Amino acid sequence: MTYAEFFSKIKGEFMGADVSDVREHLAYQFNITGEAAGIFYVEVKEGKLYVEPYEYFDRDAIFICEADTLTKIADGKLDPILAVTLQKLRVEGNIDKALKFKELVDKKSSKKKK
Repeated sequence: MTYAEFFSKIKGEFMGADVSDVREHLAYQFNITGEAAGIFYVEVKEGKLYVEPYEYFDRDAIFICEADTLTKIADGKLDPILAVTLQKLRVEGNIDKALKFKELVDKKSSKKKK
């Protein structure tokens, strides 16, 4: 899988999250390693979600992992906290804000199940 294919898929996954009730600003950069290597960011701003294929310099946290790991997290098949414990996901930056990423994944997963 190429980076472009992976980014398109993961953007579709993240855009399913309902962030309309999120009032704080969250900005995450994802550094994908291995197959489909590349960088993109996810930002929640004023209740809207943005996913763009660029570096984000004013980010709260950086998540570093392989494409397969992030796909499993986005699909709700792998808990992000467990991924950190298993050393499949590395997090740098503001840990409090990084933990809110799990809430975004949960919002997306619960919306999918409806």
